[in-house]
Amino acid sequence: MKEFMLLIRNEDDSKTDFSSEKDKEFLKACEVYIEGLIKNGNLIKAQPLIREGKMLTGSNGAWTVGPYSESKEVIVGYYHILANDMDGAVAIAKGNPEFAYTTTARVEVRPIKTKEVATAYVYPTGK
Repeated sequence: MKEFMLLIRNEDDSKTDFSSEKDKEFLKACEVYIEGLIKNGNLIKAQPLIREGKMLTGSNGAWTVGPYSESKEVIVGYYHILANDMDGAVAIAKGNPEFAYTTTARVEVRPIKTKEVATAYVYPTGK
């Protein structure tokens, strides 16, 4: 199995109109999705991201610290998963509840490099 990162993107205000009941329904759908990934042996880690932060740019002491997002779209969470290949990772991403509850969701599916070929360095996993 290969490692993939699913970066969940959505508009910052995509769920502000949710009623309390709909918000709980969405959160329960996320829990069910996560439990399914655990049961199938696909999940390494998953967490939502709080919609505030800072964006750091610059180098050598010439830093600029600004708002984390200058657009409506933000990364709202991530899933670090295992899948056989990119097609398998995409299939897992398609089941994300963001798609069922909003029309503005996008999921970026990226393979994770676990080892540098040139130096044979293996990146730490934190496991």
